Amino acid sequence: MRFDRLDVYYVSMPLIYPWRTAYGEDHAIDSVLVKGTSGDVVAWSEATPFRAPHYVPESAGTVFHLVTEIFGPLVVGREFETAADLDQRLDPFKGNNFAKAAIELLWWTLESKRSGTPLHTLLGGSDAEVVAGADFGILDSFDDLLADFQKAVDAGFPRVKLKVRPGWDVDMLRAVRGAFPNTVIHIDCNAGYTLDDLDTFRAIDEFGLAFIEQPLSWHDVLDHAELARKIETPICLDESARELRMIEQALEIGACHYVNIKPGRSGGLTKSVKIHDMCRDHGVPVWIGGMLESSVGAGLLVELATLPNFTYPGDILPSSKFYVEDLATPAVELTENLTVAPFMDGLPEPDEDRLARMLVRSASVTIDDAVSDLH
Repeated sequence: MRFDRLDVYYVSMPLIYPWRTAYGEDHAIDSVLVKGTSGDVVAWSEATPFRAPHYVPESAGTVFHLVTEIFGPLVVGREFETAADLDQRLDPFKGNNFAKAAIELLWWTLESKRSGTPLHTLLGGSDAEVVAGADFGILDSFDDLLADFQKAVDAGFPRVKLKVRPGWDVDMLRAVRGAFPNTVIHIDCNAGYTLDDLDTFRAIDEFGLAFIEQPLSWHDVLDHAELARKIETPICLDESARELRMIEQALEIGACHYVNIKPGRSGGLTKSVKIHDMCRDHGVPVWIGGMLESSVGAGLLVELATLPNFTYPGDILPSSKFYVEDLATPAVELTENLTVAPFMDGLPEPDEDRLARMLVRSASVTIDDAVSDLH
């Protein structure tokens, strides 16, 4: 398959409620969408690393730049028989996995449309519905959180994820556990703590959590292995689960009991599948993570999450939880059973009017922009 043209769109999607985590607060989600053309086939991808490099060193701005100025000119006009061939073209460049994923995901969506094959089938997944969990950021008060938590419990969500940061952790969990002693809960630290916070983690042990997600530095596995030996609550890696070799090392030294997989952070679907398989072979379950994507990106998460080792409920929520209006149609929606069905007849794509309203800037990469190398 050949990329004939890339149209790249930087958008800002206003949130209903600020998204607060250990690394800051977002009032809108900045995202990069790419429309790829191959012959008469057109498909879309989305990469959402946020406006500022708080989650990882990338941002929506760096993704836009790299896709339009560096990676895009290297791939347009070229034939890539497999997504692995495309990865090989981009692998010499260090890091910048979200920018690579913006193009790699596009290969898969184009191939799915070109071949008339559902994406989850191409990935080796099943037609089974994907189980979703409930997620809550850091709210204004414990009362607000308890009220929202009650709604999640009443709805029947199988687990609840809570964002934490220093000052919104042990006391918050004590309030939640006091009201909901039997609900499956895990917390997401977003790399906001260090080993100096061992007493905090030992206090957290009393709450019987499913696991603690990314408690320590975003580029660490050694300290996570040490923490795992010193506390009872299992550890899950998120930000640190970026590169295949890093994950392999984490599994070898016992740094994690779960792994969160995000195609953007991992560099695309090909590497996400490899992470899935590696974790399966080590007996470590995985689950799908989200970045508050529009339904363009969320649809890709659903397709990946149909693989068999995705056994913990994922971060796949209807966009109506976060946005007044989704950028794309059809919107990702939960069934009455709080699951999401994989897409059998085409993936979500942006609505042109909504895309225009949320657009910050755009650019195109055509055959005329193609380069053989950057040297």
